[in-house]
Amino acid sequence: MELTDTPQEAAFRAELRAWLADVLPKLPPKPDPNDWPGRRAYDCGWQRMLYDAGYAGLQWPEDAGGRGATPIEHLIYLEETEAAGAPYVGAGFVGLLHAGPTIAAEGTPEQRRRWLHPILRGDEVWCQGFSEPDAGSDLASLRTRAVRDGDEYVISGSKIWTSHAEAADWCELLVRTDPEAKKHRGITWLAMPMDAPGVTVRPLRTLAGSTEFAEVFLDEVRVPVENRLGEENDGWRVSMVTLSFERGTAFAGEVVACRRTLRELAAAARANGRWDDPVLRRRLGRLSGEFGALWRLVQWNVSQGAPGPGGSVFKLRYSQARQELYEAAAAVLGPDALDWDQEWTADRLSSLSYTIAAGTTQIQLGIIAERILGLPKGR
Repeated sequence: MELTDTPQEAAFRAELRAWLADVLPKLPPKPDPNDWPGRRAYDCGWQRMLYDAGYAGLQWPEDAGGRGATPIEHLIYLEETEAAGAPYVGAGFVGLLHAGPTIAAEGTPEQRRRWLHPILRGDEVWCQGFSEPDAGSDLASLRTRAVRDGDEYVISGSKIWTSHAEAADWCELLVRTDPEAKKHRGITWLAMPMDAPGVTVRPLRTLAGSTEFAEVFLDEVRVPVENRLGEENDGWRVSMVTLSFERGTAFAGEVVACRRTLRELAAAARANGRWDDPVLRRRLGRLSGEFGALWRLVQWNVSQGAPGPGGSVFKLRYSQARQELYEAAAAVLGPDALDWDQEWTADRLSSLSYTIAAGTTQIQLGIIAERILGLPKGR
């Protein structure tokens, strides 16, 4: 693929850069990390600004409410917004990066009209109800039950690690609709309103001190059948569409952020004298090469259109490289790396989850072995 800007891409980059320079100084201060109403308002306000300027859902198809941008324009957008220090998708990430693309790919015309524009405008926030206490890496073992009752499903069970449940309006929910079928074949994907009777949310505090995850308890929650994406018992296939977006493109902006972090680390090492250590310089140099290669892999994955098993290759190496980056940060910062008031500390602790989040390292290795290398399925 061509890695230099065409005249059209250069014009898009200049237009975006000028817009960011104009609007970013006008943003209000970021809210406290634990102020979820404030965080939701801040993140959704930024999303509305993107929508009004024509940058929301940049890479989504035009008939899904997006701009229909090329893969290269999408990458330019990620580079420029991160370089300018623009807000991340924040509370909107499940809707914008997971549920929304899945609805755009799998939803009926009515479902696309109902949910996609509110996601793009920042009017509605989504959370993800996939994992359960006994069904994490082995997601197909989920037991949350949905029983058909006329035009509704009646749902009972629980979910855990439900991202942004405390701020969400909707949940992309996996439920078991046929307990007699093989475990991959009895699952259904539903859109559940979080204000439905019987939904209880209990926040979970992470090692880094944040509460962006929660337990969700479902006690005979009623969800209309029209909220089902795909056919009944076809939820495993639909969920794989969701996970392919999560592993293939959802971390793309974070690679750009990690490259910026690496430059900041090098500057910090020069300032505090640790740059004189040749072992540390080699370590940072190798990480620079790692994240440069990961960015090229992102470019390749995005250029392929629909995410595929290449997303697992990216996810596998990115998770490990991010952890290595923040271990290097600890070496650069020394005792300051233990200061809770430093953003580095929270980022380092957060990095520990990356070999588990969005599919564990072991799951990614299995996908690569079977779908790329053609090895026999493990028993």
